[in-house]
Amino acid sequence: MGGGGAGTCTGGGGGCDVAKPVAAMVVIQVMSAGVNIFYKLAVSDGMDMRVLVAYRYLFASAFLAPLAYFIERKRRTKLTWRVLVISFICGLTGGSLAQNLYISGMKLTSATFASATTNLIPGVTFVLALIFRYEHLAIRASSGQAKVAGTLLGVAGAMLLTFYKGADITPWNSHVNLVTSSGASAAAHHQPPVLEADANRVMGSLLCISSCVFYALWLILQAKLSKDYPFHYSSTALMCVMSTLQSVAFALWTHRDVAQWRLGLDVRLLSVAYSGVLASGVMLVVLSWCVKKRGPLFASVFNPLMLLVVAVLSSLLLGEKLYLGSALGAVLIVVGLYAVLWGKGREADNEVTTKVSELPLPVVTTDDDDDDDDGTHGATVDVVVVQQAKTSDHDSSKQQRTTTTR
Repeated sequence: MGGGGAGTCTGGGGGCDVAKPVAAMVVIQVMSAGVNIFYKLAVSDGMDMRVLVAYRYLFASAFLAPLAYFIERKRRTKLTWRVLVISFICGLTGGSLAQNLYISGMKLTSATFASATTNLIPGVTFVLALIFRYEHLAIRASSGQAKVAGTLLGVAGAMLLTFYKGADITPWNSHVNLVTSSGASAAAHHQPPVLEADANRVMGSLLCISSCVFYALWLILQAKLSKDYPFHYSSTALMCVMSTLQSVAFALWTHRDVAQWRLGLDVRLLSVAYSGVLASGVMLVVLSWCVKKRGPLFASVFNPLMLLVVAVLSSLLLGEKLYLGSALGAVLIVVGLYAVLWGKGREADNEVTTKVSELPLPVVTTDDDDDDDDGTHGATVDVVVVQQAKTSDHDSSKQQRTTTTR
C-alpha cells in the first residue's frame, strides 16, 4: 500500500501508486508480445503447441519454485487446503485450460480470429468483476462512465487493428525476416485453412471465447488468492506447478509422439525458455502484484495493448507490414486506456476524500472579550469537534459542537 512513507509517493491515491502498476503492465504486454513472436517461430519449426504449453509451465515451475523458497521462506505461512484448491483452479483457468482452449480454437478457425477474441477479456473481466463485487459501477458518475467507455474503446481499437488493414503506412524498410521460407510453409501446414466448415468454425469460436472467459475468471480468482495467500512468488510457483501437471497430462493424452518432446539448441528451446522463465515466471509474479494493487479490471484492460506491440514487432522482425488499421486501432486503444485509468484514478481520489471526511475534525477558535471587569482581555477558547456521519450524497452532514471556556 502506498501511504505513509517519505518522498514523493504519499497518500493512497498518489501518482506513484498508479505509475508503478501502469509501468509493470506495459512491460507485461511487451513480454506477452514476445511470446507471440516465439510462438510463430516455434510453429514454423513444426513444434506442437500443446507440448510448448506443457514445457512453458514446466520451465516456469523450475524457475519460480527455488526463488519462492529462498525469498519467502521466513515469512511464508503454512499452506491450507483452501489455498491449494484455489491454486489448482487458478492453474486450470489461467494456465493449462485457457492456453489449450485458445490453441484448439485457433486450429479450427484462424490465428487472426483467435487473436481478436482475446480482446474480449477486458469486457468479460469487467462483467465478472461486477458480479463478484470487485468493481462497482456508478454509471451516473463520470468515473464510471469513463471506465465503461474506455473498456469499449479499447476493445473496439483492438478489433479495428485486427480486422481492418487499410493502406500500407510502414515508416521503415526492414529486411529482417526470422521466419524462413521453409518455416513459413511449416506454419501454413499447422494453421487451419481460411475457410473451414461451418460446424468447425462455430466450435472454434466457442473454444476461443471460452478461453477468454476462463482467463478473465482467473484474474478474479487471482485477486482472491492474493488476499488469502499474499506471497506472490509462492502463489505463482504453486499455480505454475498445477498448470504443469495439467498441461503435461493433456499433451500426453492428445499427442504421444516422443519426437515432439525433444529439445535441442534451436528455436524450440529458446521459445520454451522465454515463455516459461520470463512470460510465465517473471510476468505472472508481476501480474499477481498488479492485481492485488489495482484490481483485476486494471490488469485486464491492458490486454489490447499487446496487439499493438505484436504489430510493431512483426513488422520489424518477421517482415510484416504496418497498415492504416493498425494506426487507427492504436489511437483508440490509447484513448481507451487513458479513459479507464482516469476513471480508476478519479475513484481512488474520491475514496481517499470520503475516508478523510469521516474523521473527526477539531477546530480551535479564540474570541477576545474587551469588556472584562478586571481590565484584562479574557480569552474564550471554543473547541469544535465536527463529526460527519456516513450519509448518502444527498443527505446533509451532522455536526456536534462542544464548547469549553476557561
